[in-house]
Parts: sequence; C-alpha cells; structure tokens
Amino acid sequence: MMRKITVAVLLFPRFQLLDLSGPSDAFAEVQVLSQGECVYEILTIGTTRGPIRSSSGIAVTPDRSIFDPCPHVDTVLVPGGLGVFDILEDTTVSDWLQQQQSRACRRLCAVCNGGFALGAAGLLAGKVVSTHWMDVQRMAAMFPSATIRPDHIYVKDGPVYTTAGVTAGIDLSLLLIEEDFGRAMALAVAKYLIVYLRRAGGQSQFSPLLEVAAGEGTQVAAIQAHVLQHIGQRHSVESLAAHFGMSVRHLARIFAKGTGMTLLAFLNDARIDTARRLLENTDLPLKEVAARSGVPTSEALRRLFLRRLEIGPQEYRQRFRSVDVAARTVRDVSRGCRRAAGRIFAGSPCWVTLGRGGRLDFRCRSIVHV
Repeated sequence: MMRKITVAVLLFPRFQLLDLSGPSDAFAEVQVLSQGECVYEILTIGTTRGPIRSSSGIAVTPDRSIFDPCPHVDTVLVPGGLGVFDILEDTTVSDWLQQQQSRACRRLCAVCNGGFALGAAGLLAGKVVSTHWMDVQRMAAMFPSATIRPDHIYVKDGPVYTTAGVTAGIDLSLLLIEEDFGRAMALAVAKYLIVYLRRAGGQSQFSPLLEVAAGEGTQVAAIQAHVLQHIGQRHSVESLAAHFGMSVRHLARIFAKGTGMTLLAFLNDARIDTARRLLENTDLPLKEVAARSGVPTSEALRRLFLRRLEIGPQEYRQRFRSVDVAARTVRDVSRGCRRAAGRIFAGSPCWVTLGRGGRLDFRCRSIVHV
C-alpha cells in the first residue's frame, strides 16, 4: 500500500535554490527506490503570486501561494537565502507559518538562515536551534529566547528542525526520510546521492572558529593577540590574568563582555584552529601538532576535537588535508618504497596508491603491503 507524505516548501524572492532542489531530489529518490510504495509530494508555496526568482537568478513558479487555500501538509520546509531577511516583517508570511503549526503540521523545518522566518513567526521561542555560522550572532540578538547550537549540522527540538549551512538541507532530508521510512531507506538514498548518512562533525570544521574579535586597541584585543602569537604556550585563565596584571574575575568579565564568549572557550578555539591548519597542511605527528597548539598531549587534542567538532584529529586530517600535502606524502613514500624494492628486486616496478580513508597501498611486483 502506497504511503504519501506531503511537504510544503515556502518560496520567497532570492531564496537559495539548492535548499529546494537538494531535499527534493533526496525525497524523489525514495519513490524510485521503493518502486512507488513510499512517496513524498512536494508542494511549493510562494510568498507572492507568479514566478519567484531565486538568489541564483533561476525562477521557479510555485504550485500555489500563501494567499490560496492550502491542503493539510505533514512537513513545512523553509529554505534559506538572502531574501529571508526581506520577509521577516511580512505578517502574512508569519501568519501562514503559524497557521500550519495550528493545523497540527507534524514538522516545521528550516534550512540555513531560513530559521529566521520561523523565529519571526514566534516558532523558535524556547527552542534549541542551529543556523549558518555567519548568522549565529544575528539570530541570538533577534531571538534571545532560543538556544543556538552553532556547531551542529542540524538540530531537532520537538516539531522544529533547523540546520546549519546550505548543503545541510540534504542532511536534514535524510533525517526526515529515516524517521518516515526507516534507516535502510535513508542509507540507500545517501548511497545514491554519494553523501554521508551521518556526517562526522559539525559546521565548525569548515568555519573560522575565531571569527569573534574584540575592538581594535582594547585590552581584550591585546589578550587575543597575545594568545594567538604564543599559541604553543600552555595558557590558562590564571596565567593570562597574571600576565596582564588583573584578577581572574576581572579578566573573565571584560573578555566575555568584549567578545560574547568566555576566555576558556576562546583558548580552546584558538588551539583547535591552529591544530586544524597543521593537520591540513603538514605531515607532523599528532604529538607535535598538539604541542604546537598548546595542548599537552595528543590524547588531550583528540578529546578537544571530539568535544568541539565531533570528529577526531586523525579523521579530520584524512578528510581535509590539502591536496599538495597528500601528493607529497605519496611521492615521498613511493620513493622510499622504490629504494627498498631496489634492494629486493633489482629493477622491479614499485608504486604507491592513496587508498580509501587516506590509506597508503604499497605495491612491488606481485607483493602487496597494506
């Protein structure tokens, strides 16, 4: 027996096209893989009548508008895009979203900064949410009753689902598919789309952790500069207070006021940011990476990465190391392998390939060492 779930996607001028097409393609694949037994019906709902132009310039003609009668929908999806900020004071949009909630819509979802539309409709009050890392401070200021998790790719809090950056819309769609039709179906769709069913780590992997900077010439700016210039030292709140001749309490207070974050959080972010660059651009062992980042041991670095990024430093390196470093590693190991092979098989061919997960496969004639 066919099971159908209706998803309404709210479209507004300058919406992000990928936030519509990504989830729509994932949902469409469910029907293909289930041979028509599981179906998502996608209804596009415009905030205006007629074609709506996306931020990329491609226009989409919605199935209907918010001014037309709307059937009951299971799930509402609000895409992101720069145009979302133009509709925040549009009461007809907020009223429409509130109406869907009052009609017992099972899920209210937002991709990227589409969460601002939910917030303007009062749907984020008291909720734990995520959004694009560039919009975290703005969302916190506009919706102070919401708790923002900037390091989460998506957050589910009751019927409200919010996500981080643009491609997180596909992560969200896979979560919804798993809820609706089971993990096996979600995994099959993920395999078809060649994406992770559960992406390791949060968006902090890809965003600058040290975006928050104090005003130039202030005491807090001097503290930040000192930390970054001497990141290899074992800084603590106590040692920094002693260095700058102030009490621990006073230092903590002025730093939080000047940056909106605790000094300890800044220290850890600075250490992680340094370690990330070293992991991406060097072949240094983890012990040395930890030392240069001001972390006492490689195990402490691993715990810090898992707690902040939800991914270990070794896996981070395998996924995000620069192409130049990976190529140099293969080249250097290949040369060493050839030298070793020369002592075993004079003139024998020997090569190295970079295998799955960053594994190096050494091959000499018919002998394979992994």
